[in-house]
Amino acid sequence: MAVGWFYLTFYALCFLGLMCIILTICWMQLWHGGFAWDGTILMFNYHPVLMVVGLVVLYSAASLVYRLPRSWVGPKLPWKIGHAALHLLAFILTVLGMVAVFQFHHHSKVAKLYSLHSWLGIVTVFLFACQWFLGFAVFLLPWASVWLRSLLKPIHLFFGVIILSLSIASVISGINEKLFFSLNNATQPYSSLPSEAIFANSLGMLVVIFGLLVLYILLVSSWKRPEPGILTEGQPLLRDGE
Repeated sequence: MAVGWFYLTFYALCFLGLMCIILTICWMQLWHGGFAWDGTILMFNYHPVLMVVGLVVLYSAASLVYRLPRSWVGPKLPWKIGHAALHLLAFILTVLGMVAVFQFHHHSKVAKLYSLHSWLGIVTVFLFACQWFLGFAVFLLPWASVWLRSLLKPIHLFFGVIILSLSIASVISGINEKLFFSLNNATQPYSSLPSEAIFANSLGMLVVIFGLLVLYILLVSSWKRPEPGILTEGQPLLRDGE
């Protein structure tokens, strides 16, 4: 039963993540003219897509690698590499998303880094970079001692959750900011809830639900990877799946 509930939750999360990506692409394509890497507003349209894909969906996927029951047995190194590689891919896409928005602002001579959304985003990306380099240096490379890893592991886990929460907050504030800018007119103001506002608000709610489900999976104690040589009654997934 436990393993069935885990995989039901996991597959529901995969579906939600895919829907977040598809809806973000549709929003930029249907209401904002699509995509082009040319410094114009069409280049900006890559920003929300890359941030949702990298900072939310792929970041979450990387965070959940050790929740897969099959990661609990056998060598841990392949799972470490997968965890680090997914995070690196998420970070690369996030940086590309930052490049897209900064290039647009530079090309259009728009002020940079003045909004709460931009401050949240910069802090999130900075913490993400620090988190990845710390994880790579301490947990993937073989030089670190056991006591150092034990000391830093709770900090690493804590900031993993913090970064995910900040990522969700950044995306939500970005959706809201984009709507305020794009619907700042007399014919279809945001307050009248035109179709774009309903669509983007729904996307924002979907991102929130996705983030909450990720946090739920991360916090359920019986779904955490057990310590080496220990599989307690509170962690029955592997036994149920055999």
